[in-house]
Amino acid sequence: MARDWVRWHDEYDVPGSSLARRLEVVRDCLRPLLDRPRRVLSMCAGDGRDVLPLLPAGSQAVLVEWDPALAARAEQAAPAGVTVVTGDAGITDPYAPVAPAEVVLACGVFGNIPYADTCRTIEALPTLLAPGGTVVWTRAGAGAAEVRDVFAANGFDELAFHEPPDARFRVGVHRLRRPPEPFVPGLRLFTFV
Repeated sequence: MARDWVRWHDEYDVPGSSLARRLEVVRDCLRPLLDRPRRVLSMCAGDGRDVLPLLPAGSQAVLVEWDPALAARAEQAAPAGVTVVTGDAGITDPYAPVAPAEVVLACGVFGNIPYADTCRTIEALPTLLAPGGTVVWTRAGAGAAEVRDVFAANGFDELAFHEPPDARFRVGVHRLRRPPEPFVPGLRLFTFV
């Protein structure tokens, strides 16, 4: 049975819930990265509530979300310069208009894809990032340690890692330290399960 992602997102509106707390950590990580207009990509963006309220005027962003109701919410909240794509976030094509990006969000991705897809996605991030670009990502539970290792093995420096002792969510921030690579259209990053 497919998950009801709209209902799942409702937990963001419950004060003190795990998702509400995770949202605040993600926003805290994004604020210093969005200190001026930026080029931003958001994978599996939901309704964009993590990035849209913080996006400086003049930014260019692409948010990709599979669920049409969530994408419609993001579209309604999106300022000028933001494109919301209702489609597959696991392929590079939707990101072409703003790649290379200075900020990539992979929130809610790595806990919903196979580990091999997580590795493939992180390995491909240098094709989506500008020099020194930064990735903000989330993962629930113990799998976050492996995600951190994959980032390190692929030329990223860890800027922050949040692991609240009373919550399952983890939030990481990694910056690309090696030269980026050219954008690759049609590249399959992951399949969301």
